Formats: sequence, structure tokens, C-alpha cells
Amino acid sequence: MSEINNTLVVVGVQWGDEGKGKMTDYLGQKADVVVRYQGGNNAGHTITFGGNKYALQSIPSGVFNPHIKNVMANGMVINPKAAIGELEGLKERGITDFQLFISDRAAVIMPYHIALDGAYEALKGGKQIGTTKKGIGPAYCDKYSRVGIRIGDLIDPEYFAERLRDALTQKNLELRALGLEEFDFDTLYKEFLAYGEILRPYICDTSILLNKEIEEGKKVLFEGAQGVMLCIENGTYPFVTSSSPTAASVPLGAGVAPRYINRALGICKAYTTRVGAGPFPTELEGELADYIRERGHEYGTVTGRPRRVGYLDAVGLRHACRISGINYLSIMLFDVLTGVETLKICTGYELDGKVIDYVPATLSALERCKPIYIEMDGWKEEIEDVRDFDALPATAKAYLRKIEELTNTEIAVVSVGPDRTQTIMIKDIF
Repeated sequence: MSEINNTLVVVGVQWGDEGKGKMTDYLGQKADVVVRYQGGNNAGHTITFGGNKYALQSIPSGVFNPHIKNVMANGMVINPKAAIGELEGLKERGITDFQLFISDRAAVIMPYHIALDGAYEALKGGKQIGTTKKGIGPAYCDKYSRVGIRIGDLIDPEYFAERLRDALTQKNLELRALGLEEFDFDTLYKEFLAYGEILRPYICDTSILLNKEIEEGKKVLFEGAQGVMLCIENGTYPFVTSSSPTAASVPLGAGVAPRYINRALGICKAYTTRVGAGPFPTELEGELADYIRERGHEYGTVTGRPRRVGYLDAVGLRHACRISGINYLSIMLFDVLTGVETLKICTGYELDGKVIDYVPATLSALERCKPIYIEMDGWKEEIEDVRDFDALPATAKAYLRKIEELTNTEIAVVSVGPDRTQTIMIKDIF
């Protein structure tokens, strides 16, 4: 069998919010299929085109193009009520011509998951993870403890009743122990059967669809939610999400063969941000942090929370590129750094008096890490209208080349603004 080269994975290589939505939308104009392979409606993608801004939470970014097949794959956890609301919101804004396919094997987020998510977070006291309380973690827990409900169950009334009764036996016991209100079977059953009927036209075996599209040579773009540093396996545990956004999780989360996944584009801000709690070695406070936050509109798409801001961390980037097999980088929000006189990049950490060039596994070690910086000159020229790499200021080009050097990864794309058109394509990779 000849090598498949018509697939590309878009992966965030920081703590999420890197600008994956824009790049998926930009690259998706060439795609036949766009696939979400993990996560749920705790991850927002902001897409801007034609002077309009759209915030997506679980619907794939190709939904704005009627020719693209959009797949919500089996690795996702899906809140049917939220997904229906998202579709209705798009329709209200005139986005009515789209193709959507929802995996019958995707896990369902139920109301008790949302209730338990908030309760678990409250029990942590001062050690809260910073979850969005959307029920994502508890839904994944139920999936792996085999008491979860799947999308396909919602259109099989008898089987759904059996699965829901079994789940509520366990979940209501847990809710009762936590002093929370229990859920009524009849109410949930009727509500979610209705959701199933609304979603029925979209529900199918998306693995069959995707394998067929790939084998026919169609261009397939896989988009992850969150970022590698939030990966449950390789991120800054326990301050991570409940799934893996790495390219390695695509075959499992989308139901395709590993041989079909051989190229990954790492989406990286020109600086670093993080939402919620957890270690952040290059975090900034004060005037410069405020400047970057306001200029970059650094507030969560889903939560509205102000993002923590810091210098670019090449140690974390090397880690992310290694474990996710990143072939190329896309540097986002590069224009935000205009006007910063001196830029810094973290090239290593000092841990207990020793210099290291890797991300420690334990939270206690990472919290003790002190960043080691190099300094580089910034630029004052506005670059939002630049469309050619050579037209960038010399110091801006030097900053990008240094990122390539420190990560040993080629930069293919530079974003200089939120709109589709504000993109410098250095290398066509899709």
C-alpha cells in the first residue's frame, strides 16, 4: 500500500488556546473532511472571517464551508444539549448549509456529570484544577469504567433505558453521598431521547466514513482540542485535561489506522498563555503581561477567564514537538508582540541548582523550576498587513528563526492577525 499523505493533524503545542481554530479554518478551505477526535465543549475555537467572529465549542471548524464533511469522532465526549444549541446558534447567524457527522460511539455528557464535575472540584479546596465544570472529566471516567452512555444509545430507546437505569443506580448513590440532588430516570430518559431524535440525521459510524474518505485520496484535517501540555498522558499532570490531544491519539479517537497519520502541524503562540491553575515557569506579571493580554485579547473562549501570560517556553515546546511528532510549526498571534522592546525565550530550566532541558514529570519538580532566558530585540513596526516572510522586520525574522533552532522544527506558517487573510504561508504543507 502506498504511503498516505493526504491527512494532517493540527495540534496545540502549549496549554491550549494557541489559535488552532484559525489554522483549522484556514487549512480547512483545502480540506474535504475536518475531524474533532477528542475533548468536548470545554474547548473553544474562535474563527474570524469576513469581519465576523464565531466561537465554536464542539462543532468542527470546517462547518462554515458547505463542501466540507465535519466529523465529531468517537474520541469526543459530547453534550447533546450544548451541541444542538451550538448548531441553532450557527443557523441563527446564517450558517445553514453544512455537513455534519456524529459518531455513534462517542460518549455522552449527562447532567449528572456536570453536577459531579463541580462537586469534585469543590472537594479539592485550595488545590483545584481549574476545570470548566462542563462534565468532561466525569464523562471520560464513566467511559473507562464502562457505565457511560454513547451517542448511538440515544436512538435505541430500549437499550438506552437499560443503560440509563444502570448508570443512575451508581450515579445517584454518588450524588447522595455528596449531598447533591439526585436525577429522575423518567425526566432524563425523555429529555435525551428527544435530543437523540434531533441529532439522528447526523449520527453514523464515522470510522467507516473516515477510512473511505482517506482511501479515496480525500484531504482530511484532524483538529485537536486543548494542547499537548494539557495531555492526560504527557502534560503537566494533574493540571491537565481528561484526554490526549496529541497526534498519537488520532487513530484511537477517530477510528483510523495509525499508518494514515504521518504529518502534524504544531500550533504555537509567539508567547505562552495558560488558563486555570497549574505550573507556568515563564509566567509574567505586571505591565508587560497586561499589554500582551489586552493586545492579544487573552480571555477564554468558553469561560471568559483572563489567561495567564508568559514568555515563550522552548523547553515545553521541545517536549510537545517530541511526543506529538510535530513536523512543522505555525506561529500564532505574532503581531501581538509588536512594540515589546526586549523579548525573552526560555531555553532551559534551573532545578535545585542544576540546569535541565526537559519538562520534569512531577508537579513539585516543575514548580521549583526557574526559567533560563535568552534576550532578543523586539520590533516596533506593525505587521498585520505583511503577507511575505521576507517583508517582516529583521528582528521579527530573527525571533522566528530562533524558535526553529531551539525546537529543531521548521516553521511553515506565521499568523499576523485573526482574519483568514492575515497569514504568511512560508511552506504549503496541505
